[in-house]
Amino acid sequence: MQEKYIDETKQGEAFAIAEREGNSKKLFLESYGCQMNFSDSEIVASILNEQGYNTTLKVEEADLILLNTCSIREKAEQTVRMRLSQFKNLKKEKPNMTVGVLGCMAERLKTKFLEEEQLVDLVVGPDAYRDLPNLLKETEDGRDAINVILSKEETYADINPVRLGGNGVTAFVTITRGCDNMCTFCVVPFTRGRERSRDPHSILDECKDLWNNGYKEITLLGQNVDSYLWYGGGPKKDFAKASEMQKATAVDFAQLLDLVAKAVPEMRIRFSTSNPQDMSLDVFKMMAKHENICKYVHLPVQSGSNNMLEAMNRQHTREEYLDLIKKAKEIVPEVSFSQDMIVGFCNETEEDHQDTLSLMREVEYDYGYMFAYSERPGTPAHKKMEDNIPADVKQRRLAEVIALQGELSRNRMKSYVGKTHKILIEGISKKNKNQWKGRNSQNAVCVFDMLEGQKIGDIVEVFVFDNTQGTLLGETVK
Repeated sequence: MQEKYIDETKQGEAFAIAEREGNSKKLFLESYGCQMNFSDSEIVASILNEQGYNTTLKVEEADLILLNTCSIREKAEQTVRMRLSQFKNLKKEKPNMTVGVLGCMAERLKTKFLEEEQLVDLVVGPDAYRDLPNLLKETEDGRDAINVILSKEETYADINPVRLGGNGVTAFVTITRGCDNMCTFCVVPFTRGRERSRDPHSILDECKDLWNNGYKEITLLGQNVDSYLWYGGGPKKDFAKASEMQKATAVDFAQLLDLVAKAVPEMRIRFSTSNPQDMSLDVFKMMAKHENICKYVHLPVQSGSNNMLEAMNRQHTREEYLDLIKKAKEIVPEVSFSQDMIVGFCNETEEDHQDTLSLMREVEYDYGYMFAYSERPGTPAHKKMEDNIPADVKQRRLAEVIALQGELSRNRMKSYVGKTHKILIEGISKKNKNQWKGRNSQNAVCVFDMLEGQKIGDIVEVFVFDNTQGTLLGETVK
């Protein structure tokens, strides 16, 4: 997605895994939306692998179809409903086949899903995946099954995810679940529940296991990784009630980064997503301390206007955000940033929009994810604010933001030209089968000609001689 500036949610992606001997049932599993959903799908596959299911890429041979869904925008939900409609004829041909909806959309719509989508048998929220074996038994008995109970404890820390598809080189490691930040436009606190962190020992064990299995890069995942706080379990909001010993031995995100970097010193480490109000300068100090922590941060701001930030309940100001960026660059001069930006939020004026453009110019983002505001049912903005910016104004402002980001991206990519970068080979270039593709520490995609002896998973020195808007063009340093 780095090379595109689009207003659409990532389309569904189906995965297959090696067959487990003795398993006779087939699971077709498709994921939509954020990286957390794709990571959750690996947990689901692991749970169902123990229940006799091997995954398949052929939907027509499936005994069980599961869509892991996203509710972040209306278009994401429409995509899932359209996908479900494609299964109606297959369901008629195979009446014993089970169709289920997982994730945020399941949590948001709950029983409405069973009523509205007649072919759906199973509705499971993101904290209820352990209950899948029991719920599937209910569907086998001819009953619709639903579990959308949100948990204050569940982190799936003891489940070893089945790595679905992928390149065998990069992997996701979930460290937190849920979100306590009540941004007025966002459904995540309602679909994923309270913030809680995973036991650091289980995180370190998973990272070591990935390294031992040939993986070369991990991305630590959470709705808000900067809020990571382990004090023995439970929601972050209850930390004030923790014992003095728990508080003294608690592990925050910067400390976790330090532990992971030391545990797998040759493993590249990334993290996503960060929140400006919770980001500590200690994180950047760890980035400077450890070479294997990549020099890149996705730091969503959503708007450059203090009026909009207040309306969005973002808990930080424009000035605080820019000060954080400035200090981060002083600690890690080579650091790069990307953004999330919402245009056309409730009551956004032309001056507010210009504030966003000026902030983008000041930060000089490498790239970004930019969207026109989409009202989400159940959010504070939906309940209390009017979505009063005309569609044509939203689209014009979005076009201006996208155009500016394109200009900034070209400039940022140009800044990498004439230098040698360490590139992790992640796969073959889509445009040229004789070229590799990979990323540098700043997350910029680079393509370069293959040389004999190179393979996926190698980290190679590449001299960058040119660039496009979103890609570096290089050659291996011999």
